[in-house]
Amino acid sequence: MKILIAEDELPAYRRLSSLLLQVLPGQEEPVHLESIKAAVSWFALNPAPDLIFLDIHLADGSGFDLLKKVQPPCPVIFVTAYDEYALKAFQTNSLSYLLKPVKKEELEQALQKLAQLRNFYSTPHTSLREAPAAAFRSRFIIRFGEHLRTLQTEEIAYCYTENKMTFARTTQGQNLPMDHNLDALENMLDPAHFFRINRQYIISLKAIDEMKVYTKGRVSVRLKPEVKEIPVVSSERAADFKLWLAGEL
Repeated sequence: MKILIAEDELPAYRRLSSLLLQVLPGQEEPVHLESIKAAVSWFALNPAPDLIFLDIHLADGSGFDLLKKVQPPCPVIFVTAYDEYALKAFQTNSLSYLLKPVKKEELEQALQKLAQLRNFYSTPHTSLREAPAAAFRSRFIIRFGEHLRTLQTEEIAYCYTENKMTFARTTQGQNLPMDHNLDALENMLDPAHFFRINRQYIISLKAIDEMKVYTKGRVSVRLKPEVKEIPVVSSERAADFKLWLAGEL
């Protein structure tokens, strides 16, 4: 695998390069570039690498500026000492967001995610978007003691667990008990409109009111109707969440 590291701090480059050689035995030494100018010149003369590790602060500007100039057709993993750029990184072609000093286990997780994505796109399969509409539920039956009512899927803002029970919160603010747990609901709800952000929540795209940067590249999601504690997208689901937001999942 051909890897490029855009990093203007030599010790940081050496650390990351050393970790890569530990995690990927036999891997050739990464290409090292220190500035936007050098990177633009390199991309003009060379085919795109398989993976880019990109520092947000380079010698002559921002890593985001580099992406605008080059638009590399490959995954990007941001490496930075600051977590306030996570949401902006999340909106680019980024695979992951690593904080300095990079930890071996976090690097391994990012590379594992890359391997999983490559395996997914190289294996013939039926996309969830290609599944027939009948595969997803359009309504559910809600039981209140002896009473029944129907809940249309478009009425659901999000589903959540509380005290080992599963509820649907409607766009009108009603909390309705569900007969299915989140694992089952994840397969019943159309992934074009619903996404499971963590173990406690499956949310609808229309329920997102505001998103903010959280620790280690995660994102907190303010929902409407509001909840007591703002849920956070889990780190293992963050990359897919980005693809879902962009309509690419």
